[in-house]
Amino acid sequence: MAGVALATGLALISAVPAGASGQSRARQGTAGDSIVLGAEQEPDCADWIGSCAGASWGVWTMQAHTMPRVFEIVKQGKVWVYEASNLVASEPTVETVDGKQTVTYEINPDAVWSDGEPITSSDFLYTWDQIANGEDIYDATGYDKIEGVDDSDPSTAVVTYADPYGGWKGLFGGAYGVLPSHILEGTDRTAAMVDGYSWSGGPFIIESWERGVSVTLVPNDAYWGDKAKSTVVFQFITDTAAEFQAFKAGEVLAIYPQPQIDVVEAIDAGIPDAESAFTGDTGNLEALWINMAEAPFDSEKFRQAFAYAIDRDALVKRLFGGLGINKAVNSLNPPIQSAFSDTKAFAKYKLNLKKVDSLMKADGWKKNDDGVWEKDGEPAEIEIRSTTGNQRRELTEQILQDQLAKAGFDLVINNQAAGDLFGQQLPDGDFQLALYAQVVTTLDPGLCVILCSSNIPTEDNDFSGQNFTRTDVAGLDDPLEAIDGSFDDEEKAKLGKKADRIMAKAMISLPLDPLPNIALWSKTLSGPKGDHPVFSVFVNLAEWELT
Repeated sequence: MAGVALATGLALISAVPAGASGQSRARQGTAGDSIVLGAEQEPDCADWIGSCAGASWGVWTMQAHTMPRVFEIVKQGKVWVYEASNLVASEPTVETVDGKQTVTYEINPDAVWSDGEPITSSDFLYTWDQIANGEDIYDATGYDKIEGVDDSDPSTAVVTYADPYGGWKGLFGGAYGVLPSHILEGTDRTAAMVDGYSWSGGPFIIESWERGVSVTLVPNDAYWGDKAKSTVVFQFITDTAAEFQAFKAGEVLAIYPQPQIDVVEAIDAGIPDAESAFTGDTGNLEALWINMAEAPFDSEKFRQAFAYAIDRDALVKRLFGGLGINKAVNSLNPPIQSAFSDTKAFAKYKLNLKKVDSLMKADGWKKNDDGVWEKDGEPAEIEIRSTTGNQRRELTEQILQDQLAKAGFDLVINNQAAGDLFGQQLPDGDFQLALYAQVVTTLDPGLCVILCSSNIPTEDNDFSGQNFTRTDVAGLDDPLEAIDGSFDDEEKAKLGKKADRIMAKAMISLPLDPLPNIALWSKTLSGPKGDHPVFSVFVNLAEWELT
């Protein structure tokens, strides 16, 4: 799981009347032969393996459409599974060679980069080496367990692991993909990719990226799969309310908005000339993420008292009741990984002011004349940070502020620009409490990447770890690390439930909601649409065209 928040900034756009006809909408939602779509976050960079590339919108607008990947994530019945992609000629095989896990990838002989050069095993070797041994890498999980990649046969990549890794299917795919060694080797990869790149191994090529405005994708004529049908422009509209108005006005033909209150209410009422899909069965988990190294949250009793001061069910119902989502999530695993989690682990943390009082007093706190808890002359003042311009998160903070005040806590809201929060403050540990969502990039269960003590960002690792919460709880690392190494789903489920219970007892952070996925699109668009828990509504973008 990558530590990614669907954050927004603030922007204004003009809008035509919301009652414009479908014909008018189609005309406005195009630029020449291009389909114009809304994107509510602009990624910081396009160096997908670098620390600057932690935003899901980078994957949804560019990476997923230009980077080849070994596995697709598809739905079979009610579950999501891995399916070998057209990058490989056959299902990759796993075997034990000389006591070590070995995975063999037979590359599709038709697979080529946009310049016509074949995709080879050297691309797998280069990708692994950059992630495992490079500097300023977003997340090396899994790749750091690889001992080497044999590229002696250009058509076959043989990957040998130093330690068993059950999540191997998530590598050379997800938010990374496979990089072109013949283009990037010997260059400064970050400099070559940070502002976009002209090559591709997917159905689209990035034609242009105008910072602060838009990204334009054009069909990749060299793509060996089904060719993209249209040129696509992602217009950056970084305020959800403005983006929603642009959609209703026909200025953009599809959006994947965060579930703001007005969007939820509009879907409930119905939107003319539009279709929608929404679900709480997501790869998202929004929570109150706690910096356990920062006072007063370095005390377990304080963290537990804080949790008992909040009515999470009431909060979730206020936010998402219109979508039929009324209950808080009770695991730090996202809903699509519920089979590997104890979905009731955090259920005991319900509003209970008696519990608050007993825990706070046991931790040495007393209420002052203003009814606020105080210890050693310091009040129980908590600063919460989230992303600016997000009305739903602002409402969440206001509800929390009111609930916590009744329990004797003073919550101070100090929201930040997304780039500052995720790029600097969280990695540096410069926060007490943060409200954001984690979003999965693979189907493999496991929270080690964001919660194992070895992944705490420090000066020694160039602050590249994703354990922003500085979680370091006795007994937690073992089951989380074991999940990563296991190939047995039953064992993973047992370990995941055990880890959930350890996390809940220590109250390391407080899960809130599944952050429902919402997709909206104009009826003037044809092609397969709907939600995808990893690659969003835009997963089948190459098949979209105007009717």
